[in-house]
Amino acid sequence: VQLQASGGGLVQAGGSLRLSCAASGRTFSSYGVGWFRQAPGKERESVAAISSGGGTYYTDSVKGRFTISRDNAKNTVYLQMNSLKPEDTAVYYCAAGGAFTVATMVYWGQGTQVTVSS
Repeated sequence: VQLQASGGGLVQAGGSLRLSCAASGRTFSSYGVGWFRQAPGKERESVAAISSGGGTYYTDSVKGRFTISRDNAKNTVYLQMNSLKPEDTAVYYCAAGGAFTVATMVYWGQGTQVTVSS
């Protein structure tokens, strides 16, 4: 499985962005997919995840602001990010094929930069 993350950019606090994670491979629908982020000087952390069955998980800091979804027909997972805060600034990565932790995910995309200005 190859993953391509896109949709990052520069946005003011309170704004919105939608990230996309496009995947190759006919078995994509059978994988859980997670979004992770890494801010400068910090460890990579889990942000949100969606299972193959559509169940979702969010880290506390993004609950109520971010929404993860998937379109298996398009082999794509989305992360809708609303009410963005400067502390959301990071490189965002999508990953698949693991237990939704940094150490267990098997396939990783290349990352997309999200910068939120105050």
